[in-house]
Amino acid sequence: MADIDRVLRSNLKLRHLQLLVALDEFRHLGRASEFLSLTQPAVSKMLAEIERMFGLNLFARSTRGTEPTAYGHTVVRFARSVLADYDRTRDEIDAVSSGSAGRTRVGAMVVATPSLLMGAIELLKARSSQTSVYVEEGDLTRLLPRLRVAELDLIVGRLEPGYASPDLETEALYDEAMSIVARPDHPLAQQPKPSWADLARQPWIVPPPWASSRVKLNQLFYKQKLDPPVDLVESASFLITLSVLRHRNALGFVARSVAGYLEREKLAKALNVRVAIELPPVGIIAMRGRMRTPATQQIIEALRQTASASTGATL
Repeated sequence: MADIDRVLRSNLKLRHLQLLVALDEFRHLGRASEFLSLTQPAVSKMLAEIERMFGLNLFARSTRGTEPTAYGHTVVRFARSVLADYDRTRDEIDAVSSGSAGRTRVGAMVVATPSLLMGAIELLKARSSQTSVYVEEGDLTRLLPRLRVAELDLIVGRLEPGYASPDLETEALYDEAMSIVARPDHPLAQQPKPSWADLARQPWIVPPPWASSRVKLNQLFYKQKLDPPVDLVESASFLITLSVLRHRNALGFVARSVAGYLEREKLAKALNVRVAIELPPVGIIAMRGRMRTPATQQIIEALRQTASASTGATL
């Protein structure tokens, strides 16, 4: 095995890192070569060069494509982190030279998107219209790995205790209850007080199984001596939630602020059902000790201000 410290500090070039990430993304030499505007022999030669530096096989080749080995996964994670820092530094230098305020990258869970994050972006843009905000929607299983390799600067969403970790710092902003919603013309939306038995028979769009809100929803049915619904679509996407509500005439289990947004836009109606559960607060997740760019600090301040101004947003 090569001197790994020397390889990482001196031998690896930016083009090597870009190739490693491209191969991990496409899992195919031909598609990676097209993306990088290189010939396939050139990509094969460069990969062989990188593997000679490490003295390790980083990718397993087969007729189906390329798959990172255990060593490959580790080196790709390093490559992603370095390239993310490179992009951040380039953006900050460009911002200084152009007089704008830079760029920040935010991971967003559905619970925080329509009200908290959109309100914060409005505040940020009012102060600095040239600041660029990249938003990636998802759940913590998708967003946390991208935060850890610096492809995201922070995450806004529910502070799920199962994902607490010493490398993360969290800031709770407010508590957020849940609501059950349906299309405005759904039969249960016309009832003054639907029963839990009525709810159990409906199709649903629900959060992923790991989410605390999903666990609590199942418990609500058990408390009524009912089995939870079985006709389910599971998603952490706002668009998927809205689409399933509309096209399957399903019920949805969403944060109260999301339900309020859907009602204001006449896209859904909150059912008159008491949802008596306690959930983790909504807040900010960031990497502990990582230096924040001015744009990231600005969006954090805007999130705090938006949360503070929101009606009923209390801890």
